[in-house]
Amino acid sequence: MRILTILLLLTASATAENWPGWRGPGGDGISAEKKLPTRWSQTENIAWRKPIAGEGHSSPIVWGDRVFLTTSLTEKNERRLLCLNRVDGKTVWERVVLNTEPETLHRLNSRASGTPVADGERIYVAFMQVKGDMITAPNVGSERMITPGRIVVAAYDFDGKQQWKTDAGAFVSAHGFNSCPVLFEDLVIVNGDHDGDAYIVALDRRTGKERWRTPRENKTRSYVTPIFRRIDGRDQMILSGSLSVASYDPRTGRRHWVLDGPTEQFVASMVYNGEYVFVTGGFPEKHILAIDPKGSGKLTDTHIAWRTNRGAAYVPSPILAGKYLLVVADSGVATCFDAGSGEVHWTKRLAGRQSASPVLADGIVYFFSDRGEATLVRPGDEFEVVAKNSLEEPVSSSPAISQGRIFVRTHQALYCIGKN
Repeated sequence: MRILTILLLLTASATAENWPGWRGPGGDGISAEKKLPTRWSQTENIAWRKPIAGEGHSSPIVWGDRVFLTTSLTEKNERRLLCLNRVDGKTVWERVVLNTEPETLHRLNSRASGTPVADGERIYVAFMQVKGDMITAPNVGSERMITPGRIVVAAYDFDGKQQWKTDAGAFVSAHGFNSCPVLFEDLVIVNGDHDGDAYIVALDRRTGKERWRTPRENKTRSYVTPIFRRIDGRDQMILSGSLSVASYDPRTGRRHWVLDGPTEQFVASMVYNGEYVFVTGGFPEKHILAIDPKGSGKLTDTHIAWRTNRGAAYVPSPILAGKYLLVVADSGVATCFDAGSGEVHWTKRLAGRQSASPVLADGIVYFFSDRGEATLVRPGDEFEVVAKNSLEEPVSSSPAISQGRIFVRTHQALYCIGKN
């Protein structure tokens, strides 16, 4: 019996998966976990519910038995990092990362929208610190005053001790701040696209010291988290934003290639299926592109395999499921494309508007509406709904999946969906 128990524990640990940052292990919303809950309500299959003080649209991340997320206690001018016990949701520790006045922002944004990232030793988090007098907002349709500021990045160990904190650079945007730090080898990389002297900056994980900084010449706000992929013998850091889609060497910040457009501003992250990288965005026009990422320098339309304006999303990131590319527009209309050709298999309206990015696990895509309604869809040539569930609370963040459970942040609380 003892040997059997040990084998079961080893099997469970081998298949269990951390969710270390924005959109999970690969930055694309895909989980390798199996047999996740498909049915829940406020009283069914809820392992625990933890009320979260303050506001925040950042997603939870999970490492081992710790859950981390950020929140803004705006009335106290505090930006906080929380550490919870994954098993029961109890607070392990809570730290004030930053004291700052509230920045101006878009009504769909929050002052704690950047999802942190962890590496098993430290957690890295980014907020905006308001600095200087108010200025006239650049790049907006109607004149108004906004708060300029700086991006502050900090690192904490798993016991909650601050390891370092640094000013990563200026930030100006009428829509507020939302940048998710990402990790590559020994670097913490932060996208500083904004309506000023924009940049991408890489910091040393252990010290916070700057390792490289690359200007973004179009100087236009966007909120895209990069993905990292090994393509055509090169490590590529790929993101849309600032009137372009571009790839960089994550070790040096040197640009591999850039494709101008197809529009001005972007929020959704990109995905890669081994052949094409896919972008959906943005503002003022919405596009979906399938791009061949094996070029160099200035790319042209010859590197675009297919494109469409139909079904494009601005905020929710797309999801890949085998040969299918699924995109849910902000309006709540979901479309399933053939990733290779762009052929539309189906288009269906889901429950309500959507801000969360979908996730995929065990052949099922989980979509969450702004009202907290979840539609579970099995990708295929035909539209197939596996289940519909509701938490009956607003949702603006994206879910995390780890160790057999789904973690969903509502405007009031963090839910752990799974059996007790």
